[in-house]
Parts: sequence; C-alpha cells; structure tokens
Amino acid sequence: MLLAADVGNTNVVFALFDGEGAARKVRARWRIATDPRRTGDEYAVWLLQLLKIEGVERSDITQIIFASVVPRADHNLTVLAQKYFGLTPLFAGQGAARWRFEIDVDQPSSLGADRALNILAAHHKYGGDLIVIDFGTATKFEAIDFNGTYKGGSIAPGINLSLDALVGKTAKLPRIAIRAPDTTSVIGRNTEDQMLIGVFWGYVAMMEGLVERMRAEIGRPAKIVATGGLAILFDEATDMFDHVDADLTIEGLGILAEQAEQG
Repeated sequence: MLLAADVGNTNVVFALFDGEGAARKVRARWRIATDPRRTGDEYAVWLLQLLKIEGVERSDITQIIFASVVPRADHNLTVLAQKYFGLTPLFAGQGAARWRFEIDVDQPSSLGADRALNILAAHHKYGGDLIVIDFGTATKFEAIDFNGTYKGGSIAPGINLSLDALVGKTAKLPRIAIRAPDTTSVIGRNTEDQMLIGVFWGYVAMMEGLVERMRAEIGRPAKIVATGGLAILFDEATDMFDHVDADLTIEGLGILAEQAEQG
C-alpha cells in the first residue's frame, strides 16, 4: 500500500492507496489542520488510529510520498515515515519523484508541488489542452497543452480570503458563510444578501472571465477541470467545468509514486 499526504497551507490530506499500476485506487482519505509545529509523534497518534479503523497494519505500508508547500512541516513528516513505518519518504518534485513533464515558465522551480500534481494528474486522466482550476486557500488557474507541458497560469485570492478581507477591513459588515445565493439575482435587498452576491457571483464572474481570456490565448479548444474543496459549490452556479475532480491532487501523488517506482 501507498501512503500519501498533500500538505497545504490550510489542511494536510492523507490518502491510502491500494493496488499497483493502473489498478491503484484511493482506499481512504483523512484530513487534519496544517500546523508546522505538529511533531511526527503527534501525527502518528492520530494516523495510526485511523489506519487501525481501516483494518490496515503499519507493515502493510510499503511506500510513502509527500507533497508539501509548507517547508517547516517536512522534517516532522519525515520523522513520521522513518520512525513509525521504517520508510524513507519521497517528496514530490525531488529525487526519484522529480517532475517528468516540461515546465515552460520563467521560473520553473517556483511551481508549487500541489499545482504540479494537478498538472500531472489532469494530463494523465483527461489529455488534450486543459485549464485546471484549484479552489484552495488561493485559487490557481493552470494552462496545460496537449503534450502535458505547463505553459503558465494565474493565482487569485481564494473566496474565503476575499471574504475575510472584506469583513476584517470594515467596521459594520457581518461575517457570513460562503454558500450559493438563494436566487440568481445580483440585486440584494439587505446587507447580508448583498455581501453574498458580491462575493459569490463576483467570484463566478471572475472565473468565467479569466477562463474565457485563457481560452482565447491558447487558441485551441481546452477542457476545464475543477478541483479543490469549493469546486462542487461553484459547479452548481456555472456550466464552465467539463470535469469536477475532487481527488486530482491526491491522484497526482499516486501517479508520481508509480513513476518513481519505474525509475
């Protein structure tokens, strides 16, 4: 079995893969808040209990791979792998788990592991020209050509960051939960509705406008793949997405681990 973890700015998502090659599938996934101070021992107390519930022994894990955009967490994750599983983990983008696709941008080394995994998995699963949108702490837009080459993209504040800024920098606006408005009207009748319209439909308009501009630059039909926690929410408000794939980043880790095995 393969144990994988995607370490983001907000959460760490662990996933357990079962099988080999094309038959390898995600068997279970667990989420914990990102805290760079969390020790390898603390991770183990939490994770080993979840593996036990799943009926998995430590000895069943034969490979571990991490993708991290939080460098301060890397050491403690390495301790987790070595102390509790007796394995040296792979880190996405490094060593045997290096990227095997072309990164055609000005600073290839600046591409985050999460974004690279989305590029890898999207090309592997869907092929052709692609635009991948990942809804995380930030919303990332990636342009990938039919050869799997990363051509660039854009980064926008995540919708929750936008809402935090709106509420945090104003004295009287209340905190609201992100959800789809009850109607498609963009003329609100009270303050909370007006905020929700501005944040939600404003975000949808930003996405649709940016994707339209990206498609024009690409000059060929491009499929739109959405991933991340809020992808399903926005899928209900726009017909822009060709695929909504919540496990894209994690599946990228599975593909990368397989590539590392093959050498």
